[in-house]
Amino acid sequence: MKNISLGFFFAHRLTCGFPLLSFHHSNGSVHPVILPDSPEEVPQTPGEYELTEVTSIPDRSDQENERPDMVVLDCRANAKGQREEDALLENASQSNESDDTSTDQSLVPPAPLKETSFSIGLQVLFPFLLAGFGTVAAGMVLDIVQHWTVFTEVTEVFILVPALLGLKGNLEMTLASRLSTAANIGQMDTAKDMWKMIMGNLALIQVQATVVGFLASIAAVIFGWIPEGNFKMGHAVLLCASSVATAFIASLLLGLIMIGVIIASRKVGINPDNVATPIAASLGDLITLALLAGISTGLYKELEYNDYANPMVCAFFVALTPIWVLIARRTPSTREVLYSGWEPVIIAMAISSVGGLILDKTVSNPNFAGMAVFTPVINGVGGNLVAVQASRISTYLHMNALPIAEPNPAPRKCPTPWSTFFGSGVNSRSARVLFLLVAPGHLVFLYTINSMQGGHTTLTSVFVAFYLAAALLQVVILLYLADWMVNWMWHRGMDPDNFSIPYLTALGDLLGTGFLALCFHVLWLIGDRDTDVGD
Repeated sequence: MKNISLGFFFAHRLTCGFPLLSFHHSNGSVHPVILPDSPEEVPQTPGEYELTEVTSIPDRSDQENERPDMVVLDCRANAKGQREEDALLENASQSNESDDTSTDQSLVPPAPLKETSFSIGLQVLFPFLLAGFGTVAAGMVLDIVQHWTVFTEVTEVFILVPALLGLKGNLEMTLASRLSTAANIGQMDTAKDMWKMIMGNLALIQVQATVVGFLASIAAVIFGWIPEGNFKMGHAVLLCASSVATAFIASLLLGLIMIGVIIASRKVGINPDNVATPIAASLGDLITLALLAGISTGLYKELEYNDYANPMVCAFFVALTPIWVLIARRTPSTREVLYSGWEPVIIAMAISSVGGLILDKTVSNPNFAGMAVFTPVINGVGGNLVAVQASRISTYLHMNALPIAEPNPAPRKCPTPWSTFFGSGVNSRSARVLFLLVAPGHLVFLYTINSMQGGHTTLTSVFVAFYLAAALLQVVILLYLADWMVNWMWHRGMDPDNFSIPYLTALGDLLGTGFLALCFHVLWLIGDRDTDVGD
C-alpha cells in the first residue's frame, strides 16, 4: 500500500463506462490503482487516499459490472510543456467568459508586490546606514586591538582578518539571500517548512565556516612563514584554533540574527532582500573582529601555562563537522550546496586575500597610514549594496522563471551598462536607487570618522572628491557585474543565491582596496600629504 497525496484529477470515461482518473506527477509512467469495493472504505480526508498499486492494467472484459479502476498518471512536464498547458488554459478561460471566474482562483500564485523607487530606497536606507556605521565601528575596533600583545607578538593574526571578515559575504550574506528567496517564493510559509529550512541552513554555514576558518589559518601560517623563514608550531596551532573558533561562533551568532530579521521582515510586510544582507554586513565585521581579538588573546595567554588548550579547541570544533553535515543533508536545497557550494567560498577567500595583500603593502608605508581606517568602510559599503542587488535579482528570477508571455525565451545576451542602470525593469530601478545612496552615505561615514578623530588624514575637499570617485566607480562596476553574473549563473543551472554573492563581495574588497590605495598614491603625488591626524 502507498499513501499518495493526490493533487488534481481529470475524469474521463472508458468504453466500459467506468471513470478513469489521471494524476500528473513527476515522470512519464502510468500506475493503475484499484479502488476499494465499497464507498465506506474510501478515505474522507481531502487530498489523501490509500491506494493499491499494480504493475499492469487488468483485463476488464469479464469484469464490466465490477468496481472501477483509477489510473494514476505520472507525467514530468518540462518547462515548455508546462507553459503550453498554461497558455491553453488561459485561452480556454478567455473563450468562455460566461464561466464562473471564481473557480480555482487559489491555484493562481499571487503577483509580487510592486515596488517603486521610493519604497525601495526607504526600505534600504536604514539598513544601509546601520551597515555603514557597523563598518566604521569595525575600523575603530581594529585600530584599538592592533596594539594588543597577541597582534604584536603573533603578527600572522593580521593575515586572518581579511579572510575571516570575508566570511560575512561568503556565508552570512549568502544565507540571508537564500532565506530571503525562500521566504519570498513561499518555502517558509508553514512552521514545518520554515524550521526545516532554518536548521538545514544553519548546519550548512557551520560546516562552511569550520572549513574556511581552517583553510584561512593554513594560509596565514604559509604567508607568515615564507617571508621570515621562521616556523613556530605553537603559533601555528594558535592561529588554527583562533580562526576556527572565531569563524564558527561568528557564523552561528550572525545566522541566528539573520533568521530573526527575515522572519520579522515577512511579518511586517518588508521585502527581506532589502534589509537582511545589510544587517548581516553591519554586525558581521564588528562581531568577527571582537571575537578574533578576544579568542586569540585568551588562547595566547594559555600558551604559557597549557600546551594542550589550543589543540583541544581546534579539535573540538573540527569534530563537530560530521554532525552539521548530517543535519544539512536532510534539506534538499542545502544538500546541493553542501556538495557543490565550495568553489565560490574558497575562490572568494583567495580574492579577498589579494585585497589584503594590497592593504598590507600600502599601510606598511607610513606615508599611507591613513588608509587603514577607510578600507573597511569602502569595502563594506560596496559589498552591502551589491549583495542587496544580487539577492533581489535572484529572487526575481526564482519568482519569474517560467513567464507565460514568453513560451520560448531567447538566450539572454550580455547586459549593457545602459540596460543595467537605465532600463524600465524593477532591477534597473533598484540599481539606480542603490547607486544614488553611495555618495551621501559615504559623506556621513567620512565625517563620522573625522568627528571621532580616527585615521591620519584630514578631510580636505580634494581627498573627499578622490574618495567619492573611487567609491562610485567601485559600486558601478559591482552593480553591473551583479546584473551579468546572476543572470549568467541562472541560465546555466546554478543558484545565484549560493554562488554570486561570495564572488561579488570578494571583488568588492579587491576593487575597494585597490582604488583606495590608488587614491592615496595620487594624493601623495599632488601634495596632499598630511598623516598626523588622529595621532
